[in-house]
Amino acid sequence: MVIKFIYTLFLALLIALFVGLGIDAFYPGPKAPEYPPILQIAKPVSNCAQTTEEITAQNDFNKAQEKFMKESQVYNRFVSIVSLAAAIIILILSLTLLNKIKMIADGILLGGVFTTVYGIIRGVTTDNSQFRFMIVVIGLIIALTLGYIKFIRPKENLQ
Repeated sequence: MVIKFIYTLFLALLIALFVGLGIDAFYPGPKAPEYPPILQIAKPVSNCAQTTEEITAQNDFNKAQEKFMKESQVYNRFVSIVSLAAAIIILILSLTLLNKIKMIADGILLGGVFTTVYGIIRGVTTDNSQFRFMIVVIGLIIALTLGYIKFIRPKENLQ
């Protein structure tokens, strides 16, 4: 019994990793700017004033960092949408086609739940509060539908 639980959990984690790493492999995220080497060098306390070159390097880095943050917002929004779509497909597969193979279906179902959580987390990191709300609403709808199909509907069919 314990080995079945471990297998189900292992399969679920692999499903979530499959989706997350698959998205990263085919749609990699923006690269963070590297901190300028000239600003990494420690200065003596007596010489705290920045040179023109250091000020320029700092300003360039700040602009690159701001651009990276904007690109990350767009990237996280896209990843959230794709991972939630994948989670819905995974959940449908586990509840329909794979329903006959209980242990595998449960692992895939849990993998869909983990993928949903991943999509929600990526969506919450965006800067758009309406998008964050919609992601949570979608997650809630998935959870309620899944709970009904998996736990309530089978009991109604028995009566």
